[in-house]
Amino acid sequence: MQRRIGTVIRAYEEQGFHRTGTTADEVSGDWLANEVRQIGLEPVREKFSLSRVDPVGASLVVNDRSIEGLPLFDGTFTSSAGITGCLGNLNGEASIGVAEIPPNGAEIGALGDARRQNQHQAIVVITRGARPGFCPSNANGFLRPFGPPVLQVSSEAAPLLAVCTRPGSEALLTAHVEHVQAQAFNVIALVSGTNKSLAPVVVMTPRSGWWWYASERGGGLACWLEIMRATHRTRPVRDILFVASSGHELGHLGLDAFIERRPGLVPAAKAWIHLGANIGAAQGPGNNLQASDHEMESIMAEAMTKAGLRIDQCHPRGAVPRGEAENVHRGGGRYASIIGNNDLFHNTSDRGADAVDLEVIERFAGAFTMVTTSLARA
Repeated sequence: MQRRIGTVIRAYEEQGFHRTGTTADEVSGDWLANEVRQIGLEPVREKFSLSRVDPVGASLVVNDRSIEGLPLFDGTFTSSAGITGCLGNLNGEASIGVAEIPPNGAEIGALGDARRQNQHQAIVVITRGARPGFCPSNANGFLRPFGPPVLQVSSEAAPLLAVCTRPGSEALLTAHVEHVQAQAFNVIALVSGTNKSLAPVVVMTPRSGWWWYASERGGGLACWLEIMRATHRTRPVRDILFVASSGHELGHLGLDAFIERRPGLVPAAKAWIHLGANIGAAQGPGNNLQASDHEMESIMAEAMTKAGLRIDQCHPRGAVPRGEAENVHRGGGRYASIIGNNDLFHNTSDRGADAVDLEVIERFAGAFTMVTTSLARA
């Protein structure tokens, strides 16, 4: 199984930058559909539309230096001429505020407040992950953009920006994009149960996002296929519905589309199994269990313990979970979700065999299969 898992993750990584609605996203979805077909099931490509954001010019020019970046996709944007102004600390008087955030920190804290209050003409954000490099945030408000243009840059630009911010150096910030009408699609498969009157079990994992995503998405996709392979060989009582969704980095667009086409499924399903980010990540590993209730937490915890997997943290009951489990939580559904720790989270360096632990992913595949089979049994 480890060899098969490794092959899946290498193939996924090699497809390129997995941004929703791009050529790489389409190629990746076709590949995944073919993997489903090889298991013996007929995949469904379920399309949804979006206005794709394509960066044209994204940089900060200051003190004769140019720093390349990426606009925040749920902010506003500049014209090709950009915005000229003095750099200064966030929430100060400067035209261009400077902030530093962890990956996915663009909506919270001081930066979130400054964006909502439009305190600057533009903002440049230093993305600071556990490792040096560029770690952009997801655009959770993609359909409801707000605030001034925000340019995200690598942590490697921090020393230069520190020097330029103190005296309030003049800078040119450009966050110029084009909007392109595009389509993306979710990959869906069904392992049929013997009793169609019973509510299904849903197994979901995202398949899109920033960069090559070997460890962030690879483990979840590999487990998704392994659960499918194992349950296809059995005769579950309940249907098991599998969805690998695009649109993850854009406020979970794909999962929203999947749910909208199936009114009532969120609360009606027996349970949702969310294969979240960083499953089996080798750099800074750790496992976080999110569950809707005590029973779902116990089922997942028991399976992980039997597989020799530790639980580093349990999400507080009732708190909004991370990842696509949020959609189920807000819709009143039952769920169990695993999200791992990862020093390469959203980092451009999330590539290569050293990014994942195939043995751990194999154990997770076994644990998730045990949970799914148990829930689909009655």
